[in-house]
Amino acid sequence: MPVTDEVLPIRDTVEQWKPHIAFNLLEAFADNGAWGYYVVSYLQMLKVPCTGCNPRGMLLSRDKALSKKILHFHRIKVPEFRAFYIGKQIKPKKIKYLPYPMIVKSLTEQGSIAIAQASFVNNEKELRERVAQVHEMTGEHAIAEQYIDGRELYVTVVGNTRLQVLPIRELVFDKVEENQPRIATYQVKWNEQYRKRWGNEYQFARNLPNGTTEHIERLAKRIYRSLDLSSYARIDLRLANDGKIYVLEANPNAGIARDEDVIFSAKKAGMSYEKFIQKILMLGLNAN
Repeated sequence: MPVTDEVLPIRDTVEQWKPHIAFNLLEAFADNGAWGYYVVSYLQMLKVPCTGCNPRGMLLSRDKALSKKILHFHRIKVPEFRAFYIGKQIKPKKIKYLPYPMIVKSLTEQGSIAIAQASFVNNEKELRERVAQVHEMTGEHAIAEQYIDGRELYVTVVGNTRLQVLPIRELVFDKVEENQPRIATYQVKWNEQYRKRWGNEYQFARNLPNGTTEHIERLAKRIYRSLDLSSYARIDLRLANDGKIYVLEANPNAGIARDEDVIFSAKKAGMSYEKFIQKILMLGLNAN
């Protein structure tokens, strides 16, 4: 059933159908991607189990600044960052000592929305301009985070209490020149022809340094639990050139179409598409 900006249709459908579980594919509520947790909370109040992440995990992880503060508290490396809220003046002292270059993006949107080559900024002037552009394009708050040069890795974690880390995926930048940023822009994520032209390819991570895979698996579980995630999530990491691993963001309810990284990783781990869907259904039915 489509859900736009009212919860009454949800209640009516629940009363009529009395479902065992709601399969949650919601991407936004009232045109706001960060408000999906309201709908999951409402389903909980109706005592209807739901696939995907619980509302608390969604709230903590969808705010990129809040999630980074939580992870930093748990001594998990995150890029240095600043949040910029609509209607609030950017004070010079707030951005005086930023470690440029920085990446400017939406504070809450997923799917690389409003991320382009122009998101890569080298000074205060470019930062201010891009923050204003993100505010205007998305109607959402913005965040600027330190650009970490290195490999971009995607790690899927599945489970509620007993967690399974699936094989690591990587976004490869083969044709990007040395002095150019390697970032997952909107075009990179959604435009296959663009990826082919610039040598961007999603694949399983290869030739990781000894012990890195095991370290990432342990780290992914720590991140998942620190943000109170459940069911499944994709965690985006950067393996810096010095070997340090930084958390870019955690994505609860990441895409589960057949051509998504989550599903490729599940199949690599021995799960068919049908088996994966059955697994998240059972996780939803058995969630506390």
